[in-house]
Amino acid sequence: MDLHILALETSSSLCGVALLSACEGQLQVRSMGHDATGEHAERLLPMVDALLEEAGIVRTQLNAIAFGQGPGGFTGLRVACGVAQGIAYALSLPIIPVPSLLAVAEQDQPGDAVRVVLQDARMNELYAAAYRPAPTGEPAWQAVREAVLLNVQDAAAWLAQLMRELHHEPAMVSSSAGADGFSGHIRLLGDALAAYPVLAALGDAGAASPRSIRWGNVQRATAEGVVRLAYGAWMRGEFIPPDQAAPLYVRDKVAYTVAERERGLGGNPRAQAPVVIEPMQAADLQASAAIEASVQAFPWTLGNFRDALEAGYGAWVARQGERVVGFSLVLFAPDIAHLLLIAVSPDAQRKGVGYALLRHCEQETLRRDLPALMLEVRPSNEQAVAFYRNRGFVHTGTRKGYYPTGKGEREDAWVMERPLKAPDERES
Repeated sequence: MDLHILALETSSSLCGVALLSACEGQLQVRSMGHDATGEHAERLLPMVDALLEEAGIVRTQLNAIAFGQGPGGFTGLRVACGVAQGIAYALSLPIIPVPSLLAVAEQDQPGDAVRVVLQDARMNELYAAAYRPAPTGEPAWQAVREAVLLNVQDAAAWLAQLMRELHHEPAMVSSSAGADGFSGHIRLLGDALAAYPVLAALGDAGAASPRSIRWGNVQRATAEGVVRLAYGAWMRGEFIPPDQAAPLYVRDKVAYTVAERERGLGGNPRAQAPVVIEPMQAADLQASAAIEASVQAFPWTLGNFRDALEAGYGAWVARQGERVVGFSLVLFAPDIAHLLLIAVSPDAQRKGVGYALLRHCEQETLRRDLPALMLEVRPSNEQAVAFYRNRGFVHTGTRKGYYPTGKGEREDAWVMERPLKAPDERES
């Protein structure tokens, strides 16, 4: 059966459409694009029609609609999402959202380097994310850092922290870099260098060291990059109904309201401070319990948190400035690490905090020479299941009636596990 996926990408000044066709085992990608600010809405649909005509197919032959969900320009993101939803509703098709920064990484040359994407967000700010190639048999990319908004002057500190974590990350089964885990190479992509020349200092193009940071040539996401990622998602069954499609925003607001200006606020809101993972202290218990209560129907109590800390469980908080925005708790058994709790404050979600906490738990597990990290999750919590799968966890078992539901019934728990050591590294 032939497959046709249409992709739209308008997160930057580039307005592009692409069509991936899989016919008789052969893949073909066609694309069209236009580079101009403020013309996306009027140009997108005519380009779709022209591309389909060029390919010799009609809209009813499409199988799915993909779109670059951002982050990026607010208007552009709404255009791509809205047009994708409109076509999908009209044709009863599923939608495949693709992070635009990941599309930038996808467009880079092959290699095992970690791709750091730095995209101009204007107002002396940038969007930043990091991705690593995944081993064969897994999705093509793994998120090392999900997209966040940074002040330009914070980019060096953000990158330095990322480098420290990567260089101290022991080899994992899912690493594509072989026995050394991280190859030591980072490629910087995105248009932030063109917008902020001060960022040139982040690269060391003249360095002779085999461990290096290099600026690449890929600057902005294209529809072709989006459609190639969408094809992989389609093959894995990762698509959603049109009503669930939404742009990926990491900037909470772009300007102060009139009322806020009357209180003395002016200009544009600044990007928030980077998130730092620190050991949980007694002073953090109240904030951690409050986050737990805000995201769980049956939360741990303050006393439960205090008991866990006193018992010596692995406990960490994600701190942004002076504020605790997330936490994690791990029980380190003799043969495996058990992630008991991980949570992020609702207003700090989808900004990479959860990934940072989980990555830290993995590093602490390996530091104790344990082979794997396991956890339980409600199978009905599709967002959490997708989060863990993206990080390399697999479903290994089911605990019947593990979770209360509040209706006199119980819900099963999925046991998920991420191996962190190759089998020949484990004790026999």
